[in-house]
Amino acid sequence: MSDDSYVFEGPAEAPAPRDNNPPLSISELSFALKRTLEDRFGHVRLRGEISKVNRHASGHIYLTLKDDKSAIDGVVWKGSARGLGVQPEAGLEVIVTGKITSYPARSSYQIVIESMEAAGAGALLAQLERLKVRLREEGLFEPGRKKALPAFPAVIGVITSPTGAVIRDVLHRIAERWPCRVIVWPVVVQGEAACGQVSNAIRGFDAMTPDGPIPRPDLLIVARGGGSVEDLWCFNDEGLARTVAAARIPIISAVGHETDTTLIDFVSDRRAPTPTGAAEMATPVLADLRYAVADMDRRMVQAGGRLIEDRRTRLRAVARGLPARPEDLLALAQQRLDHVSSRLGSGLQRNVALHERHLAVTGGKLSPSLLRTRIERGQDRLRGAGDRLGAALQAGVARGERRLLQVSARLSPEPLHRRLDQREARLAAVGARLDGVMPRRLERDADRLAALSRALTTLDPGRPKPGFARVEDSDGGWITSARALEAGQAVRLVFGDGSQPATIDGGEPRPASPRPVAKPKPPAAGQGSLF
Repeated sequence: MSDDSYVFEGPAEAPAPRDNNPPLSISELSFALKRTLEDRFGHVRLRGEISKVNRHASGHIYLTLKDDKSAIDGVVWKGSARGLGVQPEAGLEVIVTGKITSYPARSSYQIVIESMEAAGAGALLAQLERLKVRLREEGLFEPGRKKALPAFPAVIGVITSPTGAVIRDVLHRIAERWPCRVIVWPVVVQGEAACGQVSNAIRGFDAMTPDGPIPRPDLLIVARGGGSVEDLWCFNDEGLARTVAAARIPIISAVGHETDTTLIDFVSDRRAPTPTGAAEMATPVLADLRYAVADMDRRMVQAGGRLIEDRRTRLRAVARGLPARPEDLLALAQQRLDHVSSRLGSGLQRNVALHERHLAVTGGKLSPSLLRTRIERGQDRLRGAGDRLGAALQAGVARGERRLLQVSARLSPEPLHRRLDQREARLAAVGARLDGVMPRRLERDADRLAALSRALTTLDPGRPKPGFARVEDSDGGWITSARALEAGQAVRLVFGDGSQPATIDGGEPRPASPRPVAKPKPPAAGQGSLF
């Protein structure tokens, strides 16, 4: 039998200790290993391929790093996830920096990632291609959603670094071509903070109002000089691309040289090969516009002169076809107009004189005697109408009397007598039923009254009933509860055949203090009392 085998032989005795080391709990061992790992591997850099990316609702990111032989779990805390150089995606080869620790709940070790960068340009480009495919499927690259550039911008916003040659080239080119107001939003254009600052600048310009203290630009230019893929990588950020796509102001992307391409070039409204090209694309040439306006003005004057000359030629040709000269035709019409205008004054005077004569004639006809005659004639007509009205009324009354006599002759009291007879018969039948019902009703009420009288007699406290008495205090009030009695209180016991004084046990007789005990009300007339 081996040393590890045990045989039960009665009660177990305490085993002899094999060494002096105290036993450790599992938690103590786990945390000791955790401290050892963190002290030994406090700063490590690992290269591997990402797999099993899990973005938790809390903001933490859990992933697995692997190579061809091994794998290790990794975690990116919420505070570090926003500052990563690249966002973790499955299949991306990266170089991470962090510390090795353990997860005691599963007795496993993991790396807490503090920074992450792509392992070479190939990995960055692969990640960029996957992002392009996703944004293209969402429709952010569609030409139909791109906004048109304003032809004559009054305010242009430039988002770039305040130092360097880019801003000077853009301002110089704009001032040379189209002098207008330029608002510069300074940002960094390289590094981890660049994408956030550029996004904030776009949202800041977009939030301005046209009539505010700083007017909102009609056009935005995002500009940066050339550089390597790593230098321009901040302009491939997904968040920045979505901000550019969602902006209400048209945006020209001018990042890098003509051969450099970033993600915002695809989502912006226009792409310029260089920052100087963006300034040229955003502005017209004022000198060219002035020349074009002057040329159009010259052409308009020439066209107007030719049109007038053509009309003059046509007019002369038409005049040659007239039987007389145009001056003669106009002279005849002018002569007639002069004659008519000379007669206009005298004609108006004659018209006024004619109306005055008509007015005088009409006024002469309106004399007082004529009016009196017309009034008397109207009164005569009114009296005649009144006489005819009286005779008509008398005739109408006579006709009404005759019709009334005819109608009254047709009326007979017999239907009324029949209805009265019917009502009398119904009244007699109801009276007969009532004569039979009332005695029975009176008899029932008499029986109920007798029963109530017997009950009242039985409950009358004045009648002698063996074993019952009424308790009264010194004032004659009824006591109905034992709680109303006190030791030594004088009471009176009232029986059917008399009353006797009594004293409550517990003390000498003493007059009871007056209590607000309501006396029984006397029974109303015609009613009995219950006591």
